[in-house]
Amino acid sequence: MQVNSYFGLANLPAAYETLFQGASVESIFLSLPWFQNFEKTILGKEEAVHVYGVEEKGASNRPLAGLLLRHAHQQGKFSPSILKGLSNYYTPYFGLVLRDYGEELSRITDALTSSLGRDGRAWDVLDLRPLNLESPGVVALMNSLRESGFVFQKYFCFGNWYLDVAGRSYAEYFRALPKVITKNVPYMVRKLDRMARVRVEILTDEAHFDLDKRIAVYESIYNTSWREPEPYPLFMGGLIRTAAKKGWLRLGLLFLDEEPAAAQVWLVHGGIASIYKICYAEKFSHLSVGNVLTARLLQHVIDEDKVREVDYLSGDDSYKANWMSHRRERWGLMVFNPYTVKGSISMLRHVGGRRVKTAWNELSAKISRHMSLNFPFANPTK
Repeated sequence: MQVNSYFGLANLPAAYETLFQGASVESIFLSLPWFQNFEKTILGKEEAVHVYGVEEKGASNRPLAGLLLRHAHQQGKFSPSILKGLSNYYTPYFGLVLRDYGEELSRITDALTSSLGRDGRAWDVLDLRPLNLESPGVVALMNSLRESGFVFQKYFCFGNWYLDVAGRSYAEYFRALPKVITKNVPYMVRKLDRMARVRVEILTDEAHFDLDKRIAVYESIYNTSWREPEPYPLFMGGLIRTAAKKGWLRLGLLFLDEEPAAAQVWLVHGGIASIYKICYAEKFSHLSVGNVLTARLLQHVIDEDKVREVDYLSGDDSYKANWMSHRRERWGLMVFNPYTVKGSISMLRHVGGRRVKTAWNELSAKISRHMSLNFPFANPTK
């Protein structure tokens, strides 16, 4: 195996498209279009995507895995140089871009960590998030990092609520929900029908509607909602356009007497419906327009898209537990480079003295064993 570095997604060989397609089965957020929109709408002009690509040696150079990174800005002269995964506030899932290679997986991650080690002077800290610590790729990566002498620390990112549809229809699923949903949602639907003309659009592609107009509607609702302004204003428009082009989009819009009231952006791929963004105009918050629209979209993805899972992505908001059936967690991995001064200092600051003391005790034990073998009459207790 060999590891090549590429700067910018446009510079990846065409063969990597197949690799990304395979990885997107694990998550839509490991797909190439997702990363391309991220690169285009979030990275600054001075930033570049750095891809460590693990490839077969030989004529084919077939890609086996990819780790997508970006350099973070140093805060000062004495701050560590940080490599981050190609992720941020907008990313609900991150990991290695690969397929399941079984026994080959450890060799792939060993090659990757060896390459990181060779580039060790270029970085002090590697920060990857949000990860599924149980995924085979992440497990293999942690093992390889440990074997290569890197020290890392896991840290909690957020809870992730999701629904196991288990082959049920929407009606079957809805009947099993808590009473706060089964009673309140039908009541609010009837109330809305009495007080206004209710219209719901669920848009799935770019061929049958004016996409720019619908994006403008979504943004108008978002801007009158409780949410903070988007830190990267072009990202959501780019994501909606990308998803529409790929057939992933489920853009739900709810109107009351033709006034935009609620909007939700869902992504459907690989049998999973991801609830990516929800918002509603603050003036309609007392009418539960968000819950009404959520119910309509759930009915669509369960009965029409036939998804096996609905994922509420990031956050432990209490309302998510009312709709979903299971909870899991996403974690971060902070890797410290012990071969640089700043990496060692960062390790001491984050990991603490206990880990350092343990490492020193292990080293002392090895030295003692070496001495007892070479000097059998020495008594270390005196």
